[in-house]
Amino acid sequence: MTSNLKVLQVIPKLGYGGAETGCYDIAHYLPENNCDSFIVTSGGDLLKFVDTKKVKIIRLPVQSKNPLLIFFNSIVLIGIILFNNISIVHARSRAPAWSCLIATIITGRKFVTTFHGTYTFKNNLKKFYNSVMVRSHLIIAGSNFIFSHIKENYSKYLESKKKLLVIFRGINVDYFDPTTKLESDEKKLLKKWEIEKNKKIILLPGRLTGWKGQEVFIEAINLVNIELGYEAFYAVILGSDQGRDLYKKKLIRLAEQYRMTKQVKFIDHCKDMALAYKVSDIVVSASIEPEAFGRVAVEAQSMEKPIIASNIGGSKETVIDEKTGFLFESDNAKSLCQKILKILSMDEIALKLIGKEGRKNIIQKFNVEKMCFSTYSEYKRILN
Repeated sequence: MTSNLKVLQVIPKLGYGGAETGCYDIAHYLPENNCDSFIVTSGGDLLKFVDTKKVKIIRLPVQSKNPLLIFFNSIVLIGIILFNNISIVHARSRAPAWSCLIATIITGRKFVTTFHGTYTFKNNLKKFYNSVMVRSHLIIAGSNFIFSHIKENYSKYLESKKKLLVIFRGINVDYFDPTTKLESDEKKLLKKWEIEKNKKIILLPGRLTGWKGQEVFIEAINLVNIELGYEAFYAVILGSDQGRDLYKKKLIRLAEQYRMTKQVKFIDHCKDMALAYKVSDIVVSASIEPEAFGRVAVEAQSMEKPIIASNIGGSKETVIDEKTGFLFESDNAKSLCQKILKILSMDEIALKLIGKEGRKNIIQKFNVEKMCFSTYSEYKRILN
């Protein structure tokens, strides 16, 4: 394969998060447009799905924040860039971005970064560490919320010759398509979850961590039960605790306190997230801190499911309130309860209309093809 455009993406680990799937999608889009595609990573579960005939994988310990390893990685990256005649280096995380910055300065290649999160900082040293993400020729923000965050917090590092723009993250709307799921697979999943489909299912996906709002969700479910006078649905909290055993025990105790142990189901993992959405009737994203993008809200809409999301961060951009889903007051169990009750009272025609509008919204604005094309176009632009 011969091309003037050769792109090297660098990411700590190739897992299933938004940054990782975006890296994966771009990596496979480039060869389809006669470009050479490379990924430098330390490993990850998503690696087994990479088409190595199209994408060259190079293993390096780029997940490390150790200054010596960061410097070591930059030396190796210089060799990779020169040997493969790389045109653009695209970093998707802070530690590897420092290695990439050094390597691109020395080799004179174009440097691109994607700002995937808000990256907390409590002091100037941490802010300086984060600032590497705006030291590139092209800075991509995954949402308008992230764009504003960069302008507000990193303006002194932004130079006029650097380009900052928004390219919305995208999802694979062919994978997140309700028509592709078999009824037999739905029944198998429900059996695995030990759920009888005699009640509605409310799904809260996301790793178990305080800021994802699982406590608010359980509080809201309890309020809904009090309002209705009975348990009208199952509540599925889907996500790994990633070693946060104490937090999971806290959530289980909260469910026990409200006598909802049979109603609230804790599921660690689901290989087919599209299927998890398909068997659900309502999807909730209850984050109490702003999501940089909010993949759950986008995936739920693509699956034609009514989404209830916090009115902060990226969800405000991806959910059209009262049309493709509903926004509730962040960290407010009563507000979430009211939205759940509202959807439970809606008829099937109204729910189907919300589902259709949701999928149309995602196809138009947040599909992976649009994200890949926009990124590819910017690659070509900075080279010219």
